Amino acid sequence: MSKLWEDLKENMKDWSSSAVEKAEEMSKIAMAKTEEMTRISKLKFDIHQLLRDIAKENEKLGKLVYQHTKNDHMATFSGNSDFFELISKIDLIKEKIIKKKNNIEKIKLEYDINEDDIENIKPDITENNRRSEVDFNNSQDNNTQK
Repeated sequence: MSKLWEDLKENMKDWSSSAVEKAEEMSKIAMAKTEEMTRISKLKFDIHQLLRDIAKENEKLGKLVYQHTKNDHMATFSGNSDFFELISKIDLIKEKIIKKKNNIEKIKLEYDINEDDIENIKPDITENNRRSEVDFNNSQDNNTQK
């Protein structure tokens, strides 16, 4: 009986140390994945902010076009520095968004993160941002088709 008890104690020690090792390994994996998910969340938030910036610049552009057309009775913008400055700002913001989206894809590939894993970390998007994102995605589609 004593031998049986000693064997049982030894097996319990082996099993518990093995369980602890597995738990440590799993927690390290979970911690690494959480860290990367946090990085993706930050990038998504940055994209959200950049889309808001595009919406603001589009609004300024719309006001400029309206005023230029209404007050000056002109529909051409050649030589209008304000017009081209706004266009340049929008293009720069779009480039930043592309870089951030590429960073997200790189993280997803590097750490084997699925789209389903990050589906729940999308930032809340207002209607203006939703339109800006649609406009941004449409302009990207048009650029790739050329």
